[in-house]
Amino acid sequence: MPSNTQSTQTRSALSKEIDIDALIVQLGQFGRYQRWVFAYLGLAIIFTSIYNCQYVFNAAGDNYRCKVPECEQSPPVYSRTEPWRKFALPSKGYNCYRKIPIGKSCAPESFSNTTRRCYSWVYEGGTTIVAEFDLACQEWKRTLVGTIHNFGVFLAIPLTAAVSDTYGRRFALIGTCVAPAVFGLLRAFCRNYVVYLFLEFVEALVGNGTYSTAFIIALEIVGLKMRVLGGNIIQSTYAVGQILTAIIAWVIPYWRTFTIVIFTPSFLFIFYIFFVEESFRWLMVKGHDDEAARILLKVAKWNNAHLLPETKAILTGEPSKFSRPWNPFPLSTVPPPPPKETRLMLKVLKSRTMMFRIIVVSFWWISVTMIYYGLSINSVSLVGNKYVNYMMTAFVEIPGSFLCFMTLDRFGRKSSIMTSFFICGLSLLVLPIVKNPNLTILLTLVGKMTISLIFSGIYIYTVELFPTSARHRMLGICSMTGRIGSMCAPQTPLLMAYMKSLPYILFGSLAGTSGLLMLLTPETLHMKLPDTIEQAEQMTLASRSTKTTNLIT
Repeated sequence: MPSNTQSTQTRSALSKEIDIDALIVQLGQFGRYQRWVFAYLGLAIIFTSIYNCQYVFNAAGDNYRCKVPECEQSPPVYSRTEPWRKFALPSKGYNCYRKIPIGKSCAPESFSNTTRRCYSWVYEGGTTIVAEFDLACQEWKRTLVGTIHNFGVFLAIPLTAAVSDTYGRRFALIGTCVAPAVFGLLRAFCRNYVVYLFLEFVEALVGNGTYSTAFIIALEIVGLKMRVLGGNIIQSTYAVGQILTAIIAWVIPYWRTFTIVIFTPSFLFIFYIFFVEESFRWLMVKGHDDEAARILLKVAKWNNAHLLPETKAILTGEPSKFSRPWNPFPLSTVPPPPPKETRLMLKVLKSRTMMFRIIVVSFWWISVTMIYYGLSINSVSLVGNKYVNYMMTAFVEIPGSFLCFMTLDRFGRKSSIMTSFFICGLSLLVLPIVKNPNLTILLTLVGKMTISLIFSGIYIYTVELFPTSARHRMLGICSMTGRIGSMCAPQTPLLMAYMKSLPYILFGSLAGTSGLLMLLTPETLHMKLPDTIEQAEQMTLASRSTKTTNLIT
């Protein structure tokens, strides 16, 4: 442990002399320490992925028909082959209407040809909340579950961002991993639809900041060249969680048992307290330089990095042994101390560049989340097994993430994401004229793969467009606004009542518009993460030329 004198020197050195991007190159851009961090972040992301899409199966539609007491067996069983259907139920609308009985027997002469709305039903599966809370003929109540969940996510993102930027990434990560277990398990035992909605909202509110927190941690510990790889590993891990959700729901279809099984393990995340380290970037920005130095030396040890003597001296608090010309972290490369929170947000509001960027990026997020979640939700309505269809739409995210990794560093953030927007939009806009079911599924998968590429890339691109001092908050604002799209996505199945392909026309139009808006933002390829608002504003002047890659230093 360094002495008090050394601690003071360390604080001075870390806050004034270290260029963290240059230091990460020495420590290792994706060494053993980073791989360990990605491993425990991946586990957390798998569970938050499961929690974020469980409502697709818990609130899935169920086949049902009106109950006809005169003809039912005991207990009533749903079947499409009952002989009395022809005279007791209308040929269309039999799920909500029945023929008026004029007798007490189950015979053709006991039913008139006029119909009336029914108020009791027989369900086919009975494994979802539709049967549990008797939601037949109230489709809006079923789809409302997803909207309420995503409204909780809408509020969770800025809340978690504020906690993360104020109290640390570690605190936010562990809190959002453990808290969902409480409210998720309570929801498994509730007997009332309104209570179910409330618990769905609260569980999303306290637990859906995990992904953004993990993403920030991941990108803050890897080097410039490994940023895209790190982001795509995170996105692929999220896809694994979705696949597991479908598998678990297939094996355990009853929603109460399914909910207990997926939420109970979250209590184990409390043990993250013992081995999860804080982000050293956040510690340095906040002035906790002793702790930052300890973690950086730990990274060097884990990665077996051979630090320059002057680097090690700065981290251990002994920079005076070396003259200034030898210092690998020039003073000119380090930004001034960050302003206080109120002053920081005021500077953002006064910056036309930052405000314009927030508006454009937020529209991307609205489009991406609506298309991404909309395609997942509507996949269970495609021809075939709903569990297999959902797994397919989740699995294509992995090659989508791989393509993101292959293209973002080679062709640039803008070109890759913009092209993907156009491909996604085109594949979805042609769906209305496609009649072949297999081709419909194929085009849907192309749309999901490209929107997954965009989702992974847009996280990276957003992180690179905003400064360290407000990065999580700005990401939170854009992501929170984007949740307007995810809140609307669960309602898109209702559009099929007017036109079966209407949701896909909406998704394709949003993708095309977002692609055009990509022309209005700067390229961030090869550029260091900006630490201040001034540095972020300078990015508008930068071109893709390698001559500008050191603009932010």
